[in-house]
Amino acid sequence: MLSKVVKRHSLADDVAARLRAEIEKGTYQVGQKLPIEPELMRIYGVGRSSIREAVKLLVTAGILQVQQGSGTFVKEASAINEPFAQRLMRSNYVDLDEVRSLLEIKIAQKAAINRTEGDIARITEALLQRSKAAHNGDLQECVNADVRFHIAIAEAAGNEILTDMYKSLAVELKKWFLQVFTDTSEFVKTTPAHEAILKSIIDRDPQAAWTSAQTLHGRFL
Repeated sequence: MLSKVVKRHSLADDVAARLRAEIEKGTYQVGQKLPIEPELMRIYGVGRSSIREAVKLLVTAGILQVQQGSGTFVKEASAINEPFAQRLMRSNYVDLDEVRSLLEIKIAQKAAINRTEGDIARITEALLQRSKAAHNGDLQECVNADVRFHIAIAEAAGNEILTDMYKSLAVELKKWFLQVFTDTSEFVKTTPAHEAILKSIIDRDPQAAWTSAQTLHGRFL
C-alpha cells in the first residue's frame, strides 16, 4: 500500500532537514551565526520564503534562535528537546507508518493482558462505527472511527506513555489517511483483520493479538 504514498514535503521542510543535518554534523556549531538569507538561498537553491519558513521550523524545534538585528544563531545541535508532536508534523509518511505499525502491534498485545470490560465495550463500539462507515462509503467517519478503535486499544493496554504516544501519532495519521485513501474500499478489506484483533483481546490472548496486528500491518509493509 505504501507504494502509492507520495511525500508531500514542502521546499521549506527539505531545507529545514538539510540545515538540521549540517548542524548535527558540526558544520554549524552551537552559538554560531548562520549565513545571511541571500547566501542560504544560494546554498540551498530556494527562494527567500522557503528559507524563512525553514528557519521558523527550526526555531520552533528549539534548534535555532533569531536575534533581531544580529541574525540567526544555532541554539541546540540535538533534536532531543523537540516536542514529540512537533517532530511528527515534519515526518514523512513511510516513517509514520513504521512507528504506527510498531505501536499498534505492541498495544494490541498489552491490551489482551490488561483490558477491562469497559475497554472491550469501547473498542467494540469503535469497530462497529468503522465497519458501518466503511460500508456506507463515508471516508471521514471511517478514518475517525479507525483511529478511535486503535486509541481505545492503546488505553486498554494500561501504559500511559504508549497511550500518549499513540494519541500524538493519531493526529498525523488522520491527515495521512485522508490524503492516501480516496474511498473506503481498503477499510472494508481490513475489517476482518480488525475483528481478529478485537477477538484476541476479548479472549485475553496476547500472542494472538500480536499475530493479528502484525498480519494487519503486513498489508502495508
